Amino acid sequence: MRGKLLPLAGLYLVQGLPYGLQSGLLPVLLRARGLSLTRVGLAKALYAPWLLKLFWAPLVDTWGSPRGWLALSTAALGLVCGLLAALPPAGAGGAPLPVPVAALLLLLNLAAAVQDVALDMLAVRLLEPAELGPGNTVQVVAYKLGAALAGGGLLALLPALSWTLLFLLLAATYWLAAAAAWVAPALRQLPTPPPSAHPRPSLHLQQDLLAVPGTLWTAGFVLTYKLGEQGASGLFPLLLLDSGISTPELGLWNGVGAVLCSIAGSSLGGVLLARRWQPLPLLRSVLRFRLGGLAYQTALLFQLNSPRANPVPGTVLRGAALLSLCLQHLLGGLVTTITFTVMMRCSQLAPSALQATHYSLLATLELLGKLLVGTLAGALADSLGPHLCFSLFLALSATPMLYLGFVPNTLA
Repeated sequence: MRGKLLPLAGLYLVQGLPYGLQSGLLPVLLRARGLSLTRVGLAKALYAPWLLKLFWAPLVDTWGSPRGWLALSTAALGLVCGLLAALPPAGAGGAPLPVPVAALLLLLNLAAAVQDVALDMLAVRLLEPAELGPGNTVQVVAYKLGAALAGGGLLALLPALSWTLLFLLLAATYWLAAAAAWVAPALRQLPTPPPSAHPRPSLHLQQDLLAVPGTLWTAGFVLTYKLGEQGASGLFPLLLLDSGISTPELGLWNGVGAVLCSIAGSSLGGVLLARRWQPLPLLRSVLRFRLGGLAYQTALLFQLNSPRANPVPGTVLRGAALLSLCLQHLLGGLVTTITFTVMMRCSQLAPSALQATHYSLLATLELLGKLLVGTLAGALADSLGPHLCFSLFLALSATPMLYLGFVPNTLA
């Protein structure tokens, strides 16, 4: 199993680099060049290819091999980074992002999204049922490490690295990863399905995907299981800031501490799954702990916002609030790893020619559910008030626990 997990770990780490690059590093670089906050924010429109994965997932499913697609898309990422190294992001004085740079960043996201489909397809076909727990732990932890490396590690080196050197370093990393993907023994030995297992995409692709056993239930679960958690995790730090907790202290706990706890939770999930814990019973237990953690966080919020509360929280209350952030990220990482295992198990029930497309469908719905409430959390707090808003988050966090009672026998 180690021969499979090591190359997957390296490739998932590389897959996390574009997200960290564009969510953490690129905004700082653009802002340092003088771009307005509005223009920096509009650069997020370049994420569009990630929402369109279902359009090319059938192509990845039915043409060529996942190893070939993976090596090609990773090499393309290196090529785009090499071209970006030759172009400055913007002129001085707040000049807009040049069209060639914007076009290359769009291509970077396109290549990264294709790489995502190919790598997930490879993992679905490569991992045995008993290996799904450790495999999904590697997926989640390595991706988070890659994103943290690009968004935080490279940011720390920013004074010593120019735009050109930064993207040359990324280009070299991608080209080495592409070569590793092509020559890795475990990936070379991936069984190729017979020609009969490669039907061309059907005109009724949606019906074919939904006909896979357990798909409708899994789609509903991944769309809703993070609603309350994402709303609270995005809003609670801002409310702590309003309550008088300093920005550096909050940044340390909500940044470094939260990432480390999330990775620890994901790793714990892999350990438990590797010890033959069944995903769904384990998920039911962890969701209860997550609900309890959110109830604890909500109680702290009520205390912080009470009329008798001090303008600046005391040491005990401040420490309890900051620790609650880490607790929720720990439980969130644990829930994510187990859920991704359930998703992959469901996709393995699909015909081999549909597995990458099927997993892309579930992953897109999972992302959509997280973005939905994360985007609306601020508006909900402004309109409902923080107390009622967090009560809603509690109700949303209880919903997946009830939903687990309707799991189909094919996934149980």
